Amino acid sequence: MLKFVNTNKKFVGGEVVTTALSRISLEIKSGEYIAITGPSGCGKSTLLSILGMLDSPDDGEYWFDGQNVAGWSEVKLNELRRGRIGFIFQSFNLIEELTVEENVGLALEYSNVPARQRRERVSQLLDKLGVAHRAKHRPSQLSGGQQQRVAIARALVTKPAVLLADEPTGNLDSVHGEEVMRILEQINGEGTTIVMVTHSPSHAARAARIVRLLDGALVAEPVPAVAA
Repeated sequence: MLKFVNTNKKFVGGEVVTTALSRISLEIKSGEYIAITGPSGCGKSTLLSILGMLDSPDDGEYWFDGQNVAGWSEVKLNELRRGRIGFIFQSFNLIEELTVEENVGLALEYSNVPARQRRERVSQLLDKLGVAHRAKHRPSQLSGGQQQRVAIARALVTKPAVLLADEPTGNLDSVHGEEVMRILEQINGEGTTIVMVTHSPSHAARAARIVRLLDGALVAEPVPAVAA
């Protein structure tokens, strides 16, 4: 479903050129649950941004659902991304001026879903994620775990095929972090493809496959020794 072929990305700041991704070749199949790990600055978030079509590679290929979208315009990428990719961020990114239900419903603002169905879908997701009783509250009135549940509801309300999570437990204590991990596993069990960036080895181990990055390049997994 998602595939990089010799994909490269560099950032230029003055006279300094930083290689964020170097010759990445990676395939993620529909329904997989992938964890991307590696030290800070190794290219994890850049990889996730390109997967989510928030950024584009300098060269190489990026295939999304059978189409090589590398080099597409921002307008075309936005059209393809809308409703098909959901995002969960470490910092929640909820709008304080809006209630919980309004934050979640905002993701459907430019969809063709009728208003009544939008309200029903929001209500069902908030109930599923255990925050329906907070529907009329503002984000600042919620705990960190509740805010992340709302952010997950917002990411899922469009029924995306792919969910991209950037350190989804990074601002949570261990109890709320565990709750989020269980929710992600449930979502994946229902068929959604998940790609999660994490620094936590224990959380990465919950995924079906771990992809490791170092200095913008994939780290080859060790091959198990064959018994004589």
